[in-house]
Amino acid sequence: MTRATLAALAGRLPFGGRDPGAFAPFTPMTIKTELLSGLTVALALVPEAVAFAFVAGVHPLVGLYAAFIVGLITSIFGGRPGMISGATGALAVVMVSLVASHGVEYLFATVVLMGILQVLAGVFHLGKFIRLVPHPVMLGFVNGLAIVIFLAQLTQFKVHAPDGSLQWMTGWPLVTMLGLVAATMAIIWAMPKLTNAIPAPLAGIGVIAAVVIVFGIDVPRVGDLASIEGGLPTFHLPTVPLTFETLEIIVPYAVILAAIGLIESLLTLNLVGEITGQRGGASKECIAQGTANVVTGFFGGMGGCAMIGQSMINVKSGGRFRLSGLSAALFLLAFILVASPLIEQIPLAALVGVMFMVVIGTFAWQTLKIMRRIPLTDAMVIVLVTVVTVVSDLAVAVVVGVIVSALAYAWNNAKRIHARSHVTPEGAKVYQIEGPLFFGSTDGFAEIFDPAADPQTVMIDFMNSRVVDQSALQAIEDLAAKYEAQGKKLVLRHLSHDCHRLLNRAGQLIVDSDDDPEYGIAVNYSVKTGAFGGGH
Repeated sequence: MTRATLAALAGRLPFGGRDPGAFAPFTPMTIKTELLSGLTVALALVPEAVAFAFVAGVHPLVGLYAAFIVGLITSIFGGRPGMISGATGALAVVMVSLVASHGVEYLFATVVLMGILQVLAGVFHLGKFIRLVPHPVMLGFVNGLAIVIFLAQLTQFKVHAPDGSLQWMTGWPLVTMLGLVAATMAIIWAMPKLTNAIPAPLAGIGVIAAVVIVFGIDVPRVGDLASIEGGLPTFHLPTVPLTFETLEIIVPYAVILAAIGLIESLLTLNLVGEITGQRGGASKECIAQGTANVVTGFFGGMGGCAMIGQSMINVKSGGRFRLSGLSAALFLLAFILVASPLIEQIPLAALVGVMFMVVIGTFAWQTLKIMRRIPLTDAMVIVLVTVVTVVSDLAVAVVVGVIVSALAYAWNNAKRIHARSHVTPEGAKVYQIEGPLFFGSTDGFAEIFDPAADPQTVMIDFMNSRVVDQSALQAIEDLAAKYEAQGKKLVLRHLSHDCHRLLNRAGQLIVDSDDDPEYGIAVNYSVKTGAFGGGH
């Protein structure tokens, strides 16, 4: 009865019905799991949002409001149920220079423009290009992000010195902190072996918080970072002049932030999809992220994107539906409005322990085993993306990884081109080309032929090859010119239909053709030289 009622209610919601990650079908046990997962994520979001707000140079509530609004909207309309979004460090490190130079109002305007760009990316289905990211880049991404999450937690082991500077803990405070972190990790490891009634991270936080509060252990707590007390976010138009000068300031930042946000969100989308067995949703995620950032920009938030750490916490705590993300956002708002005194008593050691377990679960440990078994180029890409993610940022790392992978692929294909040759009874020499003809293989293609020694008629058989790009067309024309200079004739043979279309579009490159364009294979084309004006 209860399940049927919940299913019927979910079908009436705008994000229910056919969406496999919506609120149907639900049972009381599923609802409990989703709510507890959301609570665990909300607790982990608090120090992250506050810390990233400090990184960006804005008030902690600016980060908390962003985590609430972005998390709320993307949990309802995003492309992957179970994903968690909020204020992230990858965006904060870009925002800091804008805030320092022009102030927080310019940041709000930039976040709005960033969201518009992301919505446009979703409308034009640009998210599908995430498919071009090779698996080695994905491995480097998760490894680098795991290291970044680990390094971010180390700041919790620093305390303020009398002069106001930060210094590392020493002595018993450090021992106590490490002990509580280790105890939290042990609880998270052992809890699933005992019961799945409560998410292990939530149990770890609850037990350690109770021990610290009951025994009055003096360790850093959430309230030591900053007060999270506040009211509801209010509508606020960014107070910036509507001039071209303003656009010149915010457009570059908006483009960079939109790109970083989408790359991190789409890679997290794929990662969560591998765990939950879901596919698709890239364009939907782009639109949801963009809409969330437009809204948060008008409500005093710093913007955000998907958070791999919190997404892993949610998924591994049992969160599979949209309710977990929605409840995480609402719990976070409740913390801000009414529960801040309690939340501020939670020891940072418990949250650090949770994030350390996320690091262990996120890092692709199998890469350490397969490095010697995979091609050297792939191993180099994994290491390169990992290092660049740590020392620079995610967007640069992914772009670098894709470029290196593409160049390696082009180089490997360039080496594949070769030919077998024979002479026909009529005295014509036939070169049977093997491998694709494109910009990377044109030099190898030219080296196959000997215009001076070849007979009067030469045929190039493309049965097992493809003419791919303009460089290939130019290579064919240059070769034809060499044979023409020797008073010889060059004929192309067995062009596939797509190659024929490419050559024909090049501008009368093919002459004397009896081919019917509807046939799949074209036979015996002569080459008209001069269509490209030489090789320059």
